[in-house]
Amino acid sequence: MDDTFKKPELVSSHSGVRLTRRGLLTAGAAATVAASVLRPDYAWAQNGSMKFAASLGWTVWESGRHIVNGYKDAVEKLGGELTIADANYDIKKQADQILAFVEAKPTAIFITPADAAAISPAVQEAVASGIPIFVGDSYVPNATVTSTAMSNNFGLGAYPAEYIAEQLGGTGKVALVSLPSNESWDQRTLGAKSVFNRFPDIEIVSEIAFALGGSTTPRQVVDQILTANPELDAIWCAWDGAASEGTLAIRASGRDVMITGIDGGQQSFEYIAAGSPFKLTMAQSFYEMAYMNAFYAVEVAQGRIAPRFVITPSYAVTQSSLEGMSEMPDTYDQPGEAAKLGWSRVL
Repeated sequence: MDDTFKKPELVSSHSGVRLTRRGLLTAGAAATVAASVLRPDYAWAQNGSMKFAASLGWTVWESGRHIVNGYKDAVEKLGGELTIADANYDIKKQADQILAFVEAKPTAIFITPADAAAISPAVQEAVASGIPIFVGDSYVPNATVTSTAMSNNFGLGAYPAEYIAEQLGGTGKVALVSLPSNESWDQRTLGAKSVFNRFPDIEIVSEIAFALGGSTTPRQVVDQILTANPELDAIWCAWDGAASEGTLAIRASGRDVMITGIDGGQQSFEYIAAGSPFKLTMAQSFYEMAYMNAFYAVEVAQGRIAPRFVITPSYAVTQSSLEGMSEMPDTYDQPGEAAKLGWSRVL
């Protein structure tokens, strides 16, 4: 067996593991999870022998940080040990990591796919091993995993498109920056188009499919869109990285163009709160996605069942959502925290 199968790249661990190398919830279930996050004494000491492994498609950006924290906090509070491997958007590396974890026979394996379709064969093999598999952020096609916790991606794309259409009064020229490398992320673009198609006076003048890991930056993509479309009114982006860099491009151009994103996080909130061209982000609950994976992994380990799908909350954040805040919120995606901000889930 190739050495990469034996030793996946490890970026962190919990409970003293030594590194050898680098929904839909019912109200009762949601309350139980919130309590487990907020109460440090809420743990099963008898589960200290449980060992969990997480193969993460990425750990960069605010989304990656929240995902890592969600897994770490959950395992710390619920009991067990955790080993995390970061694929850094490398599809082969993630497939190798998954199969290496299968060989290690942990209590459960957590996966956040960078490209769900590409790693599907490895996930299928992991499922066939009998180890419970829990997926976060996207579903894996052709793989019947134990449970998946993710956002409503179609809705994430549709909501900002509705916002743009409303702000434009149903008339204008719009560009799209899509992210088709992940099947779930591509659903966002489909959601946006389903909305714009209902407005005959809104014209999609440009759509650029961005490739993560490529040589072109989101800033360059938005610069190209602005140059090619002098009468542009709005840019819809499939993720906040493009919206944030696109904001800089719009500012540099001196144009009056609005831009929207999807993900949420302090940097995006700062742009929006400042009244920049970045007008709206769909803030996802990355922390809760990860926490749900670990929570239900413990449930399954104790002989109980897990829901096939958990749709975690998403919040529509605009300048008014952030009004009066001295610091941009960083824990909004932990159970119960958004309510303290006065935010209500929209998806």
